[in-house]
Formats: sequence, C-alpha cells, structure tokens
Amino acid sequence: MATRIAFFLYGCAAYVLFLGTFLYAIAFVGGFAVPRQIDGPPVDAFLPSLAIDALLLGIFAVQHSVMARPWFKRWWTQRVPWAIERSTYVLCASLALDLLYWQWRPLGGTVWSVDAPALRAAIYAVFAAGWLQVLVMTFYIDHFDLFGLRQVWLHLRGRQYERVAFVTPAPYRVVRHPLYLGFLMAFWAAPTMTVTHLVFALATTAYILIAIQFEEHDLTHEHGASYLAYRRRVPMLIPGLGAGPEPASDTTRPQGAR
Repeated sequence: MATRIAFFLYGCAAYVLFLGTFLYAIAFVGGFAVPRQIDGPPVDAFLPSLAIDALLLGIFAVQHSVMARPWFKRWWTQRVPWAIERSTYVLCASLALDLLYWQWRPLGGTVWSVDAPALRAAIYAVFAAGWLQVLVMTFYIDHFDLFGLRQVWLHLRGRQYERVAFVTPAPYRVVRHPLYLGFLMAFWAAPTMTVTHLVFALATTAYILIAIQFEEHDLTHEHGASYLAYRRRVPMLIPGLGAGPEPASDTTRPQGAR
C-alpha cells in the first residue's frame, strides 16, 4: 500500500508541475506576468543565442516525441512501473519546457507590429482562444488519463488499468488535430512579431507537422483501415480542407491521447 500511495503522490506532483508549466507557457509566449519571456533585449550575440534556442527546442522535441513512441514505451515500462509511466512522461516534458524558459535567449528585431488597438485586441483574442482550445481538447480525450492521474488513481485503488475508449468526439470530426491547431493559433497570434518569436513559431510549427506524421503512422499501424478512412474523411489541421462526409460515429482514437 505504501508503494501505491507513493506512486499516487508522485503522479499528483507531476501533474501540479505540469499545470504550473502550462500556465507559465501562456505568459512566456504572450510576454506578460513572468520574469522570463520569449521576447526581450538580446543579452548575447545573435548566432550563439540562436544556437542555444534551437538546442532547447530540440531537447523538448526529442523528449516529447521519443518517449511517446510505442517502441520506447515497451522498453521504458520494463524499467518504470506502468502506473507512473505517463506521469514520468509528463514530468520529463515539463522539465524540458522549464529548462527552455530558464535558458531562452531573446534575439531582438521586429518582423511586424500591429498598432491599431482593435486589431491588436483581435489578435490577442485569437491567442487566448488557442490556449483555451488546447486545454479544452485535453478534456475531450480524457484530461486525467492524458496527464497520468487516472493511472495512479486506479493503481492506488488496486484496479487494473484499461485504456480509454477509442472515439472521435465532435471537434475531431472537424479536424484530426484540434489540439495542435490550438497551439498554432497561440504561437502565431502575435500583434508584435519579433525575430525571436518568429523563430519559436517556425520551429514549433515544423515540430508539430513532423509529430503529426509520427503519430498518424502509429495510429494507422494500430487501427489500420479504420484510421485510413478517418484520414480521408477529416482534414488534418484546416477545417473544411479536403473533408468528406462526416461519419455518424467512429472508433478511432483522436490525436493527443497517445
């Protein structure tokens, strides 16, 4: 029982760290309320700063993608108990982002700046809507399973873990990756786009597009023809682009649920 309690507390701690990291990300990208932000005066030469930023983004991308792959999880769960596998993934992802916040180097320079108050407000509204969409989508695909709390709770109660049912709720019938779409909205909706922010937005967009290919490869391998049919019916990121007739129901697991 002591081990179960320890695992549960570990999972809760990893979740609390995630919440803090997620909220910090909003302020970091938006440029408000936190000491370390995406923009600011350059403190080092451009190329060394760019190299550090690229390394920080690469660390997160590798961690986030490699630890989510089925082959890694099969190897990892031989060393880490299944009950805390997801919590450990969440913990590592949060730490990778926290490292990025800590060591991020602003590059300076302005690509565009919107001065009209109404237009700036509209852009900030898109920024806020993107982050809200990210959070809401996690609940559509079982927020507590996604961040490891369901696993440690079931283990605490001595119950066998069962994977969440493979379904495509309403937003996943509009685009296959609404969670990633929310991130793109949040990263690109900047009334003042600096060189630093542009590098961040371009790098994260490239990562998202690559990550989608890995995820869809795994989903196709797992679900076969049913996922291929889902891909043909529903566009990847842009609503209405290549969409076919919406199915009455579907049993394909949506993106983001691993």
